[in-house]
Amino acid sequence: MKKILLILAVALFAMQQPIEGKKLPKKEMAIQLYSIRELIGDPQKFAQNHVAVFKQLKEMGYTAVEAANYDNGKFYGLTPEAYKAECEAAGLKPISSHSTRGLSDEEIKNHDFTAALQWWDQCIAAHKAAGCTYLITPWGPVPKNLKEAQVWCDYHNEIGKRCNAAGLKYGYHTHSHEFQKVEDKIWIEYMLDHVDAANMFWQMDVYWCVMAQQAPIQWFKKYPGRFALLHIKDKFEVGQSGMVGYDPIFSNASLAGMKNYVVELEGTDGTIDIMEGVRRSAEYLRSSQFVKASYTK
Repeated sequence: MKKILLILAVALFAMQQPIEGKKLPKKEMAIQLYSIRELIGDPQKFAQNHVAVFKQLKEMGYTAVEAANYDNGKFYGLTPEAYKAECEAAGLKPISSHSTRGLSDEEIKNHDFTAALQWWDQCIAAHKAAGCTYLITPWGPVPKNLKEAQVWCDYHNEIGKRCNAAGLKYGYHTHSHEFQKVEDKIWIEYMLDHVDAANMFWQMDVYWCVMAQQAPIQWFKKYPGRFALLHIKDKFEVGQSGMVGYDPIFSNASLAGMKNYVVELEGTDGTIDIMEGVRRSAEYLRSSQFVKASYTK
């Protein structure tokens, strides 16, 4: 009888364990820190909370981070070297960062990138010192016409060349507006056709691609090898809505040229806090058989 009671007690204990205690496969997986901006989104919040938050991210299974607060040579108020050290102390690789410098109407009109490229030189040097592999423009406007579109493409080519020289890879992150037409051309398509593949990759946000009524796989087929990073996103936590076909996306990672992916959450539905959403996203990906342990090997 005692043995039976002991077995029942152990079974009950196992059933009551939090889902975090599940033994899930280890996978290379990054998180866009914009997701948790409420906790570490500015220098003050970062200083107060990042140690505890980074510890939780590591425990959830994240292995890398993508920054979203570069400003004037610093990341979250820290020097690049200090930011890198804080990430690595938590067991997280500072793999990538979102940062950009737009162009004024005058710069576009005059095709003059002089001041902008000086800004990029400092930005690139800082990202190199921070240990980043990828530097990504997170957003850009839709050009008014194809003449302006070509100016933006020339600009991206120049940024990409500078990143290449520093040993970084330059990318552009899409939302949904890049699928709009400029004259008779789809803007993102024109961009990819007029920016050298060696100078810029496409960090597709799969959720916004679907929201634009586009099929990610079709773009992988049209521009194979151009997607070094993907943003894995859903309406809320990853896998929650059923709107995004993650299985075919990950199954075509080789076609896309994907080397890693970055989880991003815009928020939650209000029934859970953001860290729970981040945890559920990690659990979904770690438990999904179609997601490989690594895409760099």
